[in-house]
Amino acid sequence: MSSNKKLSEIPLSVLDLVPILEGKTASDSFKTSLDLARHVEEWGYKRYWLAEHHNMPGIASSATVLLIGHIAGGTKSIRVGSGGIMLPNHAPLVVAEQFGTLESLFPGRIDLGLGRAPGTDGLTAMALRRDLRGDVDDFPKNVQELQYYLGPVDPTARVRAIPGQGLEVPMWLLGSSTYSAQLAAMLGLPFAFASHFAPAALQAALKIYRDTFQPSEQLKEPYAIACVNGVAANSDAEAEKLATTLYQAFLNVIRGTGNPQQPPVESMEDLWSPSEKYAVQQMLRYTFIGSPATVKEEISAFLEETQVDELMFASHIYDHQARLRSYELLAELAKK
Repeated sequence: MSSNKKLSEIPLSVLDLVPILEGKTASDSFKTSLDLARHVEEWGYKRYWLAEHHNMPGIASSATVLLIGHIAGGTKSIRVGSGGIMLPNHAPLVVAEQFGTLESLFPGRIDLGLGRAPGTDGLTAMALRRDLRGDVDDFPKNVQELQYYLGPVDPTARVRAIPGQGLEVPMWLLGSSTYSAQLAAMLGLPFAFASHFAPAALQAALKIYRDTFQPSEQLKEPYAIACVNGVAANSDAEAEKLATTLYQAFLNVIRGTGNPQQPPVESMEDLWSPSEKYAVQQMLRYTFIGSPATVKEEISAFLEETQVDELMFASHIYDHQARLRSYELLAELAKK
């Protein structure tokens, strides 16, 4: 691990929640996501991940596997994957077959990121699974079952993933607490932390992951991604206004309201109470908003603090051109 990581020395990646904008449709979102993926590929981003969410009016990424195929089919070289597939919602064999199919279609470009949460509310989780029985051991067992299906061909196996077996699709564990950090370390898998909405446990999770990491066939040394929010613009004032879309999105989360992504506003003060403002700010601790100079200074401090191996940016920006510009500015910073 480098003693002092710099922005120019680490890969940058994208987490796309495929937001549905107010007054727009999911079809519109799929078009803008593909356009964003094509641009960030040109700008040198390493991977483009899509997150599984369900029953959320502002997010269109419920059929995550289909969207991964859509993005991979419309790009040439960028890695495309899940950030993540919520494994409790799916049988491991089905996931193995789906990602075996993706890897067969787009060899060497697919990532399989796995999450332990349902990515939705309890009622919707029941509708997805039909059954919520299980215990805390299910997730590790399911991860290992999935590893088996995507691992070396076992000619004696009575159940095999076809396609899937022997393809060794790179697997990642995602987390917002220390649980997945421990499991990723035990299994020797790369780890991605959701500090874009759950910043509190980031440092503890990174320490546990690095201190207890066991090398594996997939990975010899620990490798950690931190997902953060990024809103870059030509000036601090412009970025702050663009970021009011992000604030409104997290206000939705706190209130439990399901709204499409909202356009920016001049001020948030009439929209949230002091306690709501505090709660949003706590969730958005690792959010970098501002001009290139401002953002670079904040990101550099974050890298010094965390020493992560890769940064993944989520971006709640309403206007597509402004969103593209934000990712372009971040890419430019990484080259300086």
